[in-house]
Amino acid sequence: MTDSMLIPCPHCSAINRIPADRLHDHGICGRCKKALFDGHPVELGMANFDIHAARSDLPLVVDFWAPWCGPCRSMAPAFSSAAAILEPEFRLGKLNTEEENQIASHYAIRSIPTLALFHRGKELARQSGAMGTDEIIRWVRHHTGR
Repeated sequence: MTDSMLIPCPHCSAINRIPADRLHDHGICGRCKKALFDGHPVELGMANFDIHAARSDLPLVVDFWAPWCGPCRSMAPAFSSAAAILEPEFRLGKLNTEEENQIASHYAIRSIPTLALFHRGKELARQSGAMGTDEIIRWVRHHTGR
């Protein structure tokens, strides 16, 4: 029997059970029928943050950012490129700290951009400051051993 993984849909947040050996097969959500992996960061907020951070079997890399932050805006293309490379082994998500200040406050985000790595509800690592695509990928792989 194949182990399965719980994967939240980036579009509707429904939890999908995917066989681990089929993770790379371009799965679709059982509820909304959209792609489970589209190579783009998921927009995170109160409605879906805990689903992706705590209920998913995928490690979640969160970019805590704000629209007025120049370094945040300059890192956005690199973060999107990293999402395309790191999926489906990882989920990347963006959280606007201006709109979701409760979540940012809960995690004591003091500077932006800040990347935080979560797996099954636990924060594994955190890094403040803008990074390029290769730096993001190295940081994620270093802290997960993948």
